[in-house]
Amino acid sequence: MMQPSDASAQEDAPGQGLGSASPSHTELSRQTARLNALWRQATRHDLGDAERSRAILREAALALGMDLAVLGEFNEHYRVRTAHDPLDILPEGTLLSPREAVCQAVHLARAPLFIGELSAHSDFSGHPLVREHGMHTYAGIPVWTGEEVEAVLAFMRRAPTPECFDDADIAFMELVAGWLGHHLYQARQKIQLERHALTDALTGLLNRRAAELRLQEEMARARRHNEGFAVALVDIDHFKRVNDRYGHAVGDQVLQVVARRLESGLREDDWLARWGGEEFLIFLRGADQQESVYVMQRLIGHVKAQPIHTEAGNISVTLSAGIGLPAREDADCQAAVELADACLYQAKSGGRDRVEIRDGNTEYWPAQIIKRALRDDRLRLASQVIVDLESGQAVADEALARVVLPDGRVIAAGEFIEAAEGLGLMPEIDRYITRQTMARCTSKLGNGVVGPDFAHFVNLSPQFLARRDLVEEMLQNAQNYCDACGVSMGPVKPIVFEITERQFLTNLDSLEADLKPLLDFGFRLALDDFGSGYSSFLYLARLPISFLKIEGWMVANLRKERKIAAIVESLAGFARREGILTVAECIEDAETARILREMGVNLGQGWHFGRPELEENQN
Repeated sequence: MMQPSDASAQEDAPGQGLGSASPSHTELSRQTARLNALWRQATRHDLGDAERSRAILREAALALGMDLAVLGEFNEHYRVRTAHDPLDILPEGTLLSPREAVCQAVHLARAPLFIGELSAHSDFSGHPLVREHGMHTYAGIPVWTGEEVEAVLAFMRRAPTPECFDDADIAFMELVAGWLGHHLYQARQKIQLERHALTDALTGLLNRRAAELRLQEEMARARRHNEGFAVALVDIDHFKRVNDRYGHAVGDQVLQVVARRLESGLREDDWLARWGGEEFLIFLRGADQQESVYVMQRLIGHVKAQPIHTEAGNISVTLSAGIGLPAREDADCQAAVELADACLYQAKSGGRDRVEIRDGNTEYWPAQIIKRALRDDRLRLASQVIVDLESGQAVADEALARVVLPDGRVIAAGEFIEAAEGLGLMPEIDRYITRQTMARCTSKLGNGVVGPDFAHFVNLSPQFLARRDLVEEMLQNAQNYCDACGVSMGPVKPIVFEITERQFLTNLDSLEADLKPLLDFGFRLALDDFGSGYSSFLYLARLPISFLKIEGWMVANLRKERKIAAIVESLAGFARREGILTVAECIEDAETARILREMGVNLGQGWHFGRPELEENQN
């Protein structure tokens, strides 16, 4: 782009009065040259809208001999939208209150303002632009977008302009303001059209097309940050009855209220869309299986808590929800949406007003199956032996929960425990397993099968520990079993309760208080899955741990990874010095058992020593 030389700029500098004679040939050539330069910038196809606006402001500032060219918008604040600001006085994004902006006078009057000497102006002589930055000349042009003035184009320079601006300069500024206003208006129209295309007209939420686009973005973000997420589909139960009985206008009111209640209950980073008809999609960022169930149950309860006021009267509604979590190998969100859809179908076919969940790696059995198993006494105790690695003798076992389906199939804990935690069913499961374990301990002690030193490991959830009534009941049962077994025991009892950081134990003060009655009774603690997360050492430091169970993934990989083997050996040494017994989980072969024994690990558990065995019901 050709720029005027310093000489020509000086020769043709603005300064002719508003009433001057016809422009000279030189002046016409100058005006034509700057219009052509402006046109070249305005028609560049290699620039985006923002870059093109900056180029035009820069060209206009140079043509007018100005130090600063700013396009500022007025809303609640004055915001610099685009700027040519080599002095870094008003960079893009600057926010000012409207009264702090010189341009407010132009915005309010909706008319141009030209000031040749700001320092002599009664309203602006003390303004920071004058006092701190030395600005003297100001020209402000209203920028029209349709019928409104939403912005002001301002030019400023440090040199004064006593004779102000001539007609050609003013016309040039108005041309630039008109071009910028036209493109601002087009940008606003484009945003509105896109918003309409991606927004559900009834509820104001994202529509299905917008949700599908955003799901793609969320999947990419989750991969970049190695984060999890859940997708939930929510359906208004028996909504067709509302439309059939009250009409579609009332049905629309119900949809709007449900949308607002769901939206108001979302966590900060979650979002909601209308998926179609009476169905909504909810994206739960960073949510795992347990948290997503908790959030959805809370949302459903929020909608259900109060009737919806409509022109036909109060209408009570319930919601069904299905939650899908993606598998690690999923390429997009579609698999999670399909899982959510399948779970929604299960929730509705299973009686409605409920939440069902699956993930892409494991099928989590629906809530009604777990509830029916508890109701029908189809929960069972299984146990897996734990051996002394030095002697090879069985010295303990671990109690494991199983569900027996009506067709005789046995479901392992890994397939339903997390869902049970999310659905609040763990207290009843723990209650059953602890009672069965104590009954089994009493039977074996009384019959001389094991001695009082044989330990029985039982997992306890935070949900159970928080139920003081269940804890007190368990302690009373424990005392009864101790009295009935006929074996004299010291202060240490055979039952060992396992806790794990995977259960999100966030308040250690509360946890210590919950565990105190158990410790006072003589039960011991084991820290399960040590190595599965960052909180393990905090628990180890704060809690009176007697057993340290080394996470299975570390055991499975210690022969492959030298660092993992070194970590396991260090843990064994640390535990030995602290008087803590170590238990290695998931031992599947003799060589691994030998290595662990030589490392100083005390006990071992895994298929190499024995698979879990279903126990007879003690009731």
